[in-house]
Amino acid sequence: MKHRISRRAFLHGCTLLAASAAVGSLTSCGGTNAMESGLPQIIVGSDTYPPYIYLNNDGIPAGIDVEIATEAFRRMGYAARFETIDWEQKTTLVESGALDCIWGCFSMDGREEAYRWAGPYMVSRQVVAVDADSSIQTLGDLAGKTVAVQSTGKPEELFLSGSDPRVPQTVDVLSIENRSVQYAMLACGYVDGIAAHETGILQYMKDNSVEFRILEEPLLVTGLGIAFAKNDTRGLDSQLNAVLAQMRADGTLERIVGRYLEHASQYLEVDTIGA
Repeated sequence: MKHRISRRAFLHGCTLLAASAAVGSLTSCGGTNAMESGLPQIIVGSDTYPPYIYLNNDGIPAGIDVEIATEAFRRMGYAARFETIDWEQKTTLVESGALDCIWGCFSMDGREEAYRWAGPYMVSRQVVAVDADSSIQTLGDLAGKTVAVQSTGKPEELFLSGSDPRVPQTVDVLSIENRSVQYAMLACGYVDGIAAHETGILQYMKDNSVEFRILEEPLLVTGLGIAFAKNDTRGLDSQLNAVLAQMRADGTLERIVGRYLEHASQYLEVDTIGA
């Protein structure tokens, strides 16, 4: 069963935790730097998702995807400008031309035909996290439990599709517009588990001194990519793929990822996806 909850409705019960989890809004971020560069702009649509994209203490976009995008588009002769988006409207926004691309810890699995893709440039594990003292040990133990996911995200699809025999059909799925709220819901004990990118969960625990336990068995191991509209004929996806290959070969990707994650090389082993 699927339920939906908005950020506003939930904040009545857990305001402080949700507020601390929301690192910041990215609306029109990076505009000054982009204009000062004198380069034509690429508008990148994303969502707050540390350590991939967030606002640093100076209110400037930072994170793995911000650094990779900035350097990759610079090599292509563009300046990246980051815009926060309603994640549920990402496809409409990129197809309308309001965005040039979607870039923000965006998994490619099952969406290969929906966009023109550059990537995968990194590997990510979609996982379930529970309270540290929870009796839940496996995906099968989620039967009859409540799991919070971000609406339109890959975990929501995995839980609702019934395509994975490891996932019980009796899981109560709570779909949330703002992903920061799902972390707060688990911390408050309002849900039995959450499902998201492992790196995002680890970053939340680090930033908020909260201890969750990540189930050993992942929901999915997937590649992260950059999505362009299917009707985009500028060839930016092909150019970006070539530049990302350059950055992988010259060590730039590993240096960037290593500033945020330990064992950076393991997140760049894209050839192992599906192996």
